[in-house]
Amino acid sequence: MYSTIKSQPTIFIIFGGTGDLNQRKLAPALYNLFLEGWLPEQFSIIGTGRTPLSDEQFAEKLLDGINQFSRSGKVQQEKWDEFSKHIFYQVSDAKDASTYQEFGKRIENHNAEWNTKANVIYYLAVSPNFFPIIAENIKKSKLADDPEKSRIVIEKPFGHDLESSKELNKLLASIFDEHQIYRIDHYLGKETVQNIMAFRFANSILEPIWNRNYIEHVQISVTEQLGVGDRGDYYDGAGAMRDMIQNHLLQLLCLVAMESPVSFNADEVRDRKVDVLKAMRRFSPDDVRFSAVRGQYSKGWIEGKEVPGYREESKVNPDSNTETFAAVKFFVDNWRWHGVPFYVRTGKRMHQSSSIITIQFKDVPHMIFPTEASESWQQTD
Repeated sequence: MYSTIKSQPTIFIIFGGTGDLNQRKLAPALYNLFLEGWLPEQFSIIGTGRTPLSDEQFAEKLLDGINQFSRSGKVQQEKWDEFSKHIFYQVSDAKDASTYQEFGKRIENHNAEWNTKANVIYYLAVSPNFFPIIAENIKKSKLADDPEKSRIVIEKPFGHDLESSKELNKLLASIFDEHQIYRIDHYLGKETVQNIMAFRFANSILEPIWNRNYIEHVQISVTEQLGVGDRGDYYDGAGAMRDMIQNHLLQLLCLVAMESPVSFNADEVRDRKVDVLKAMRRFSPDDVRFSAVRGQYSKGWIEGKEVPGYREESKVNPDSNTETFAAVKFFVDNWRWHGVPFYVRTGKRMHQSSSIITIQFKDVPHMIFPTEASESWQQTD
């Protein structure tokens, strides 16, 4: 599918441009948008970071990521030559307000070259502690004064608890209008995740039985064979609960449990998800012992290779008590789902990498088939 709609000239400024997120997710996504005709003819991708790189070196780094992670496979040289002309790099310390003046000059140069005022997207692919610093420096440098032309994209985790999330929201609201702020959960960009809504709300057969009368329980499992790799310093302050359950997996739960929105409008879909979160049963301190499990992987073997335990990983505290596995039982106390448990689990260094949502329907009231004929598909306790 190729777009016939041309977007306005756009400048992407990616903070953390040399990081893993840009290489694995952002650069491949932008390249695929380019291949499919969704990017405007006039666009610029400006990566930032403290590592000294030339534009060409930065482009080569992105090329490695695109070849490895793009859904369209390795690049076509002709297309890459055309795409890479739009890639630039700027050495920048996010804490140094003076470096933001260079961004302003680049934006002005592009506007003059294109003879228009371009949209500017600031993508914060950095550690969460840099979010407030970057936002404040953008304000000080007057890089977001035009609310119709500037946007800021914030990756998860959005704060480390409720109070810090409210504080970050308050800060962003003092700098940007709400329509300028994009709080991104990149997991929702997966095609199979997006298909959940179509699976549910474009299917008249499923809707009548998608409730507590027919469904016994729901399981949402996202497991990874990999360990924390070189993200030990981040992961040790987050753990499986903050890294996966409170964002990715709760989003999946909301997609499974939400009521039908009246339209595909972003605010309408968000409101229906919020309804699910409001209906979720709160935990008492005693409930935690019976409804949640945490664990941490130790050293062992995976596919014939010896792998280290979590506490032996790079940048991890050797006495860390951070969980790498978590499982929680949730209840959504509304008319549709009352009494139906939602089992959510995630972990690293599991036996396989998979993302599975299991809808377990209730047994028929009377099984006419002999046990030995149906043991492979009959529900067991």
